[in-house]
Amino acid sequence: MAKPNLGEKDILNPEEAIRYWNFSRRKFHAFLKETDGGDYLAYYKERTLVIRSAFEQFLIKNPKVKEGLANGRSRTGKD
Repeated sequence: MAKPNLGEKDILNPEEAIRYWNFSRRKFHAFLKETDGGDYLAYYKERTLVIRSAFEQFLIKNPKVKEGLANGRSRTGKD
């Protein structure tokens, strides 16, 4: 059975969210620790989950947050 496309999933774990939006892993995990969660995070036991559609709306309303979380250019020199 094929895994669903991340854009089709309603709830993403942090690693899936990082891949989906091409965020910096370090910056995104720091963001999760610092944020109050709003309506875009859900918690299940010790796990933090991202509600994709609500977080997309948050990013649309807060483009500076998306810019701040973006993954930078590779330091390997390969483009």
